[in-house]
Amino acid sequence: MPVSYGRSFQPQHRTVEIAGAQLSVFEQGNLHGPTVILVHGWPDTHHLWDGVVPHLVDSFRVVTYDTRGHGRSTSQGTVAEMRIEQLADDFLAVVDSVRADRPIHVLAHDWGSVQVWDAVCRPGAHRTIASFTSISGPSLHHMGRWMQSRLAARTPIALWQWFTQVVSGMYTLFFMSGILSRTFFRVFGTRYLWSLFLRIVERVDRRDIHLAESFTDDMVSGLRIYRANIFRTVLFPSNRFTSVPTQLLIPTRDPAIRPASFSDIEQWAAEVDIHRVKSGHWLPLKDPRLVASYASAFIDKHTAKD
Repeated sequence: MPVSYGRSFQPQHRTVEIAGAQLSVFEQGNLHGPTVILVHGWPDTHHLWDGVVPHLVDSFRVVTYDTRGHGRSTSQGTVAEMRIEQLADDFLAVVDSVRADRPIHVLAHDWGSVQVWDAVCRPGAHRTIASFTSISGPSLHHMGRWMQSRLAARTPIALWQWFTQVVSGMYTLFFMSGILSRTFFRVFGTRYLWSLFLRIVERVDRRDIHLAESFTDDMVSGLRIYRANIFRTVLFPSNRFTSVPTQLLIPTRDPAIRPASFSDIEQWAAEVDIHRVKSGHWLPLKDPRLVASYASAFIDKHTAKD
């Protein structure tokens, strides 16, 4: 069924060039509403948000984009360009391209959220970003500090939390294995098999699965983000604080990110709302209406009234 956009304008496409990449940016929604930018993670593209966008467009100016090396966005093909700092620069370039007359809002998932954390923790971020809703993507620096704190506490509960998060993250070692992981996903990373995984493991309705034609290429290309960031950031974290109001949607059945890993988040964010949701990792696909509802309420709460 086609979406009715009401006072909205139809989708527009443009390209943002930054540091050797061309980012494909898509804009739609209410031209006069607050601007919200949606950022996807691995191995997705802007299509991750196809089920969420229809619930936002009547109230908000909605911007999605393919991150570097995914979908219709290009890259240089290097590992170094996938460092979180560069991806955060990419996000801020998209923010600048929007030319909003007031601070924008952001909704991000997985590695999209990880890179936005880097952006919102930069000095002065609150002047351009009014709110941040994060799903299944912690700051790697916060994760590193949390893991250090669990080991330092040496209590049975703390050590158990550290151990279960390490076990949950063991898959990243395979993802960083180079030719082995690239070959595996080149063979088995098909749209059909991934859709089957989402339906069986994540319990996503077939109708809510949105994958780009470039899915396998995106999956393989995106593996660079693990090699570029995991060890150097989680093992050597620094203190990162944000004054941007933050909302966490924490899926309780996320196999990669344990809910306990967010237990220290209040020391890194001036204002944070936390909501636990019964879902797996791909909440934007599993329950797009719920995601839109939480994001809309948080945006309304932090939108400056004229």
